Amino acid sequence: MKIVSVDVMQVPSGNAGSSRGAWSPVVVRVNTDEGISGFGEVGLAYGKGWRAGFGMVQDFAEQIIGMDPMNNEQIWETIFRKTFWGMGGGAIVFAGISAIDIALWDIKGKALNVPCYQLMGGKFRSQMRSYASQLQFGWCDKIGPYGKPEEYRMIAKYALDDGYDAIKVDPVFAPTDPDTPLEKIWGSQGTQIRGCYRQHDLQRSVERIAACREAGGPDMDIIVEIHSLLDANPAAELGKALEPLHIMYFEEPTSPENPSNFRHIKQKCDLPLATGERSYTRWGFRQFFEDRTLSVIQPDLCNTGGITETKKICDMAQVYDMGVQIHVCGGPIATAAALQVEAAIPNFTIHEEHNANLKNIFIQAGKYYYKPENGYYTVPDLPGIGQEMTDEFLATCRKVVIGG
Repeated sequence: MKIVSVDVMQVPSGNAGSSRGAWSPVVVRVNTDEGISGFGEVGLAYGKGWRAGFGMVQDFAEQIIGMDPMNNEQIWETIFRKTFWGMGGGAIVFAGISAIDIALWDIKGKALNVPCYQLMGGKFRSQMRSYASQLQFGWCDKIGPYGKPEEYRMIAKYALDDGYDAIKVDPVFAPTDPDTPLEKIWGSQGTQIRGCYRQHDLQRSVERIAACREAGGPDMDIIVEIHSLLDANPAAELGKALEPLHIMYFEEPTSPENPSNFRHIKQKCDLPLATGERSYTRWGFRQFFEDRTLSVIQPDLCNTGGITETKKICDMAQVYDMGVQIHVCGGPIATAAALQVEAAIPNFTIHEEHNANLKNIFIQAGKYYYKPENGYYTVPDLPGIGQEMTDEFLATCRKVVIGG
C-alpha cells in the first residue's frame, strides 16, 4: 500500500481571523492506492495558529507521498528528523505531524478491519467516565462566559442535571467586572494575573469555585482550569486558598515552559497538579516526569505528535504513577482519536467532554456523533478511529491537495 495524495482542509466554522472562541479546525485526509483513506486533525482549532498549521501539513505531506502508511513509526521519524524543524519544533510542527499520524492509524485500522485500540494492545475498558469541560463558557443552550458566583452555581447544576458528576471550570478567565464586553474577554485571552493576586481578585476566584462546590455537593469532582493565566506565585496562592474545596486537580496553573515553576507551586499548595496541552513529545514531558510534580498529564493527540507519540507518553507516565486525561478541544476527529487511546491505556483518569463538542458545526461534520450517556462514553468499535467527515461537509471546506 502506498500514499498517493493528502487532502488538507480548513473547516469553515466561524471567523478564523479572530481570537479564542472562533473555531477553525484543520483536517487532513491521507489517501492510498488501495482506496483506503484516513482522517486526522491539526490541534490548532482555537487561538492563533491555524493558518500556520494549514501550511505545515502541506509541507509535511510532500515528504510522505509514495510511503507505506502502515509504517507509521518510519513516517513519524522521517518527518521528525528529515525536515530540519521537526527536531526541536513546537506547536505548529507537532500539530502537523499529529494530523498525519492520526490519519495513518486510521488507515491501518481500516485496512485490518479493527478499531485502533486493538492495535495498541486491546481494550482496557468499554466505558469511560467523562467531565463537562469549560463551564465558564457555558453548557448546551446556556451561553457564557460567566463571571458571577451565582452563574457558576447555576451552570454547575446544569451540567449535573445533564448526567455528569465531574466538571471543569476556570475561575480566572472571566474578569471581575461583569460589564466587560465579550469581545474584549476573547481578545485578551482571559484575565492574566502577573506577580501577585489582589485580594479582591483572589476572593472572587475562590467564590466562583465555592459556588460550584455548593451546587454539586461533596460527591461532585471539580477540576480547576487556569489556562496558564497566572504566574507561579499567584497560582500557588490560589491553590492554597482552594484546598478546603477538595479539588480533583489544578490544571495549567502556570505556563509549562519552565517545569521548575510547578515544583514551586507544589511546595506551596497541596493540590494535585496537571498540565500537558502545550507540551510536545516525550521530550517535552520528560522534566515533569522526573520532577514528579504532576498527578495527571494531559497530552493533546492533535499537537503532541499523534497517536504514535501520545501512546509512548502515556506509557512513560505509568512508570511514574501518573494518570492520563487526553486534552480534547477540537472537532469530531480529535474526539474519536482520543477515545481510542483512552480505551487502551491502563492509567486513564477521565475523558474531557469539551463544550466545543456540543457545537452544531461539529455535530453535523462527522458521520457519527459520539457523546456521553449519564457522564460515560461507550468506546466506538468501528474500524480505525471510528470517525470520518461527511462528504457534504467536506464539500464546504477550503482544500489543498498534495500529490495525486
